Amino acid sequence: FYFRNKHRPFLLFVSLLHVHTPLITTERFQGRSRHGLYGDNVEEMDWMVGKLLDVIDKEGLKNTTFIYFASDHGGFLEAHRGNSQLGGWNGIYKGGKGMGGWEGGIRVPGIVRWPGIFPAGTVISEPTSLMDIYPTVVQLAGGAVPQDRAMDGHTLLPLLQGTLQHSRHEFLFHYCGVFLHAVRWHQKDSGTVWKAHYTTPVFQPEASGACFRRGICPCFGDGVTHHDPPLLFNLSEDPSEANPLSADTEPL
Repeated sequence: FYFRNKHRPFLLFVSLLHVHTPLITTERFQGRSRHGLYGDNVEEMDWMVGKLLDVIDKEGLKNTTFIYFASDHGGFLEAHRGNSQLGGWNGIYKGGKGMGGWEGGIRVPGIVRWPGIFPAGTVISEPTSLMDIYPTVVQLAGGAVPQDRAMDGHTLLPLLQGTLQHSRHEFLFHYCGVFLHAVRWHQKDSGTVWKAHYTTPVFQPEASGACFRRGICPCFGDGVTHHDPPLLFNLSEDPSEANPLSADTEPL
């Protein structure tokens, strides 16, 4: 691929099977990690990504190649075999894969590399979306996104280059299937991020933070709770979504 396209623009899209059940890991990487089969799978994915980057560097394309690495969702908490957790871990964030709105299911790493264009080691704590990849790639290719429809994504380049300080996403809507579970508001004048949950999955067992009895949380029916008024959180101060706000605790 590289040898055919290294002298002209190219788009390489790689969807890795790794860090997804059933965690297919080659023999070379089994037992490499202190974190069991999941850790082995992460190590193999890391090696694969490294091989891709090595080719880009070796072919002299490092300074002219925009690289974006991300996940499509948070860790799959219900994935277990015995006492082994096979679906990752979401740190301080509540919930996981397939849970509509909880941060553990939708907050994922986005890692970008473009030496000479983006300063190394920069951390941007602004809400963006995988929907932003399309308009970003279109801009990089010198094209224009269609003007005859509403586009949900925004190019990431101004944010990454530092010409824009805040994400253009004032609101982000979080669905579980076709059902709206939550929405976040990135308040522009203060930078505060608020989130309202209209529907949340019923955890089984209740304190587990996951739907272990079902295998994965449902989007509707008897496996969810509807909230009226919605559960409201200030993510800027409570990223773990541990303390729902009320009119008494938060007059605004």
